Amino acid sequence: MEWSELIHIWVIVCPLVFIGGLIDAVAGGGGLITLPAYLIAGLPAHMATGTNKCGNAFGTFLATGRFLKRGDVHLPTAVAGAAGALYGLNYSSLAASKFDFNTSILILPEQVLYYVMLAVVPVMAVVLLMKRNFGQEDRSAELGTLQLMAMSLGIGLVIGCYDGFFGPGAGTFLMLAFTGLCRFDLLTASGNTKVANSASNLASLVTFAIAGKVMWVVGIPAALCGIAGNYVGSGLALKGGAKVIRPMFFVVLLLLLIRLIYDLAM
Repeated sequence: MEWSELIHIWVIVCPLVFIGGLIDAVAGGGGLITLPAYLIAGLPAHMATGTNKCGNAFGTFLATGRFLKRGDVHLPTAVAGAAGALYGLNYSSLAASKFDFNTSILILPEQVLYYVMLAVVPVMAVVLLMKRNFGQEDRSAELGTLQLMAMSLGIGLVIGCYDGFFGPGAGTFLMLAFTGLCRFDLLTASGNTKVANSASNLASLVTFAIAGKVMWVVGIPAALCGIAGNYVGSGLALKGGAKVIRPMFFVVLLLLLIRLIYDLAM
């Protein structure tokens, strides 16, 4: 690859990975920005996906470390959620390779999933608008530790399957589930999500790297930008809590809605 072509890719990818990392550290969903960046820059789809994992993974690790250091992670449920997400991601990836999405009765056709998501995303936005105290207070103590761990395992499993089959906004949905179902405040839910995302990102990065689907000459500079974005974003989330995280949810949901409409139109 010539230097002029490489610089062209860096100019497109690096700023968008920084922005995606910032958003992802606060509310999840950064992949809605970062993956299209690689595709716009001209990387083939599989190479773009693998390089995207490299660009995002290290920033997520940094954000996770900051949340852990501050103690804004409920570790037992975070580990249970990460285990569920890893299993769900692995299962869905294997299933996707064995079944035809258009003919299998075990898996909804991809088109149906798009329409379902088009209905779900606006409803989620309305619910968040109406419940202004959503995630303001940690009420997880109302549930027992074993119950919380079981719920977190189930949440991780479902979102992990969704991530493997479909993907967009998985981190955001994981954070919303930790808040709405496990009754964590948004900051703790964000910390738990970072742990689960770190586990799944590491597993995915290793898989793509072994398959030779990571363009390291692009992925490493992107990773540095992702680290910077996650550092800024996690600092905003840790400092501002729900006041910062809640508005960012609407940004991510809007991006997801745009992505769904675009994919259906293509």
